[in-house]
Amino acid sequence: MKDNSFIIANAKETIIAESKAIAKLADFIDSDFENAVTHIHNFKGRVIFTGIGKSANIATKIVATFNSTGTPAVFMHAADAIHGDLGNVLEDDVVICISKSGNTPEIKVLVPLIKNYGNKIIAITGNLDSFLGKNADFTLNTFVEKEACPNNLAPTTSTTAQLVMGDALAICLLKLKGFTSKDFAKYHPGGALGKRLYLRVSDLIENNELPQVTKDDSIAKVIIEMSEKRLGVTAVTNNNKIVGIITDGDIRRMLAKSTDINKFTAKEIMSKNPRTIHKDAMAIEALESLENNNITQILAVDDSNNYSGVVHLHDLIKEGIF
Repeated sequence: MKDNSFIIANAKETIIAESKAIAKLADFIDSDFENAVTHIHNFKGRVIFTGIGKSANIATKIVATFNSTGTPAVFMHAADAIHGDLGNVLEDDVVICISKSGNTPEIKVLVPLIKNYGNKIIAITGNLDSFLGKNADFTLNTFVEKEACPNNLAPTTSTTAQLVMGDALAICLLKLKGFTSKDFAKYHPGGALGKRLYLRVSDLIENNELPQVTKDDSIAKVIIEMSEKRLGVTAVTNNNKIVGIITDGDIRRMLAKSTDINKFTAKEIMSKNPRTIHKDAMAIEALESLENNNITQILAVDDSNNYSGVVHLHDLIKEGIF
């Protein structure tokens, strides 16, 4: 049997090597980084990211991060830029060029053209003495001693460093803008993440039935109400105010004591003062309440404390929030 023990060792070696290189980036954060962030923050235009090869791939990811955190950004491939796409760059835009060497032919052609247009250039490069490093208005150093690749050829550690520097820019800009979770929700309306940020209790209960009985109703009526409304629970109300709650667990416990359901009414098996949540509360708050109180349903109320509906754990699971 072939010995593959080297796999784990190599994986750990790669991770450790890259983590050390990333930690070293903190030493490179200087006034150029500060001025670059300030310039982007104060400018009215977009951030145009450009690069070639693997650096271009990294640029597209940083563009996505910028856009999702409130800084408009566009990707422009360096090769395409010198063949017509340079028209994407508008007067108020700032251009961030990403290149490990800073000396690729496309970058050497592109940089003077951008400068002729009057746009500021921010370099993310591992070579401060390169053409790009010397001609940029602000230079962010992403130097790494060697790639994780054993041949020191395949872009690995260097591209990770570029990505991390881009994240550092994005987070600094996010904080300068005072970007909040509500702002984040505007750009992430889809998926579980977006739903956690904008979905409200009212959205969950609007399609649910509204099971309710009075405290003097018979257990037979309680069972029918719970069965028809299919939520495993019913509110006990008085003039639309919640006075109690009955769950299927309460029914089982009652039957364990006596199978004569005619002996009981709703008020005798209900739980008084049940947990409630405002219908305008965030759905994630409902989930937290369910988890903290070890329950599977919670009753919703409006501003007048009137009974508005039931949030079931299944509603949250269905929306992908749980």
